[in-house]
Amino acid sequence: MPEEPDTRLRTVGGGVPGGAAGRNLLFLREEELRLAQDLLFFGYRDFTAGPDAILAELGMGRAHHRVLHFLGRRPGLTVGELLGILAITKQSLSRVLAPLVAEGYVAQAPGRADRRQRLLSLTEKGQALERRLFERQRETITRAYREAGPAAVEGFRHVMRGLMGTDARRALERLSGAPRPTGDA
Repeated sequence: MPEEPDTRLRTVGGGVPGGAAGRNLLFLREEELRLAQDLLFFGYRDFTAGPDAILAELGMGRAHHRVLHFLGRRPGLTVGELLGILAITKQSLSRVLAPLVAEGYVAQAPGRADRRQRLLSLTEKGQALERRLFERQRETITRAYREAGPAAVEGFRHVMRGLMGTDARRALERLSGAPRPTGDA
């Protein structure tokens, strides 16, 4: 029988974290890892349920939500930047972006330095929808954060960053930077 991989939880200094949670997770066995998967699946399902219902009424889905979210976070993204963030093909983005533009949720403008670039931003209608979707999820996040407390929130952020690959971490860093101007200046 093959030996179970070493999945011990370690801190940056190489030690094992203290506290009850640290002791329980000293050796992460398959059952603890499967529980983590269950928590991610069920958490994501319930986190997206409210926005999914709103989007379904509009004939949209989660791919549309992702585009609205990231354009709401960073107005003026280029198509190339959005492709990088979403890690999808141009064809896939086109299927999602075309109706958002046609229905007046997203505006396209030529690049300032390179007129071939398309800068994407939300219209007022798109901002209103993105805000509605955010408000629905904000309630869920706020409740969970309050129940968990500050130390757990920081731990959650640390775990989520640990789940991300290098490209996702870079995209998050770019999104967390200073907001871009939305005017023509």
